[in-house]
Amino acid sequence: MENISTPIIILFLLTVLATVLLFFKATHYSRTVIIIMAIWIILQTSLGIAGFYTSWSSVPPRFPLMIVPPVLCIVVLLILPRGRRFLDAVDLRTLTILHIIRVPVEITLFYLLVAKLIPESMTFEGSNFDILSGITAPIVYFLVFRTKKLGYRFLLAWNFICLALLLNVVITAILSAKTPFQQLAFDQPNIAVTYFPFTLLAAVVVPIVMVSHVAAIRQLVRKKNAVDTFKIAAAM
Repeated sequence: MENISTPIIILFLLTVLATVLLFFKATHYSRTVIIIMAIWIILQTSLGIAGFYTSWSSVPPRFPLMIVPPVLCIVVLLILPRGRRFLDAVDLRTLTILHIIRVPVEITLFYLLVAKLIPESMTFEGSNFDILSGITAPIVYFLVFRTKKLGYRFLLAWNFICLALLLNVVITAILSAKTPFQQLAFDQPNIAVTYFPFTLLAAVVVPIVMVSHVAAIRQLVRKKNAVDTFKIAAAM
């Protein structure tokens, strides 16, 4: 990773820190959440520094161990009543502004492309338009929560679109990873996220962004259903 400049590494680490702190704030400074995140970050940092994910020949591949546990955690939150209550209590305003961190993430990805560590398709030079989520996040926040010129229906649609943009780059990254199951970018596979500190992109930043969308969509759907029910009751 000697071809990655120190400023980019610092930018990325600050982005990880901002992502964690914003989500911590959104959970109303939950001690349980910050303890779980701290343990996960320490574990993934240790594995990344030890070069655990750079063993390309391992079967099964080690790369999914960065994403599968957090995804399973999100599924559990959606299944368990206590988990659903947690998602419903997360602050929607903070969840919205959190997505601004996707701008420095995309800048980092661009420089990883320049360093020939990821394929072009994972950046805004290719088919990754996720930077639009970060650019529009403060605008949407201002129009929905400050001026109230846009409503929750718009915010719901925005979350669905941004989640789709996220899934697009995540799927591309997984299929481009240098594993026995690689399907894309054979000329320049995705190897950056197997090296520390960029292991934290897949292990920490992406899951937090994903659960932020899941929580927001769940809350907004419930708000929409409640409004529709009220309208029906009022019309009877």
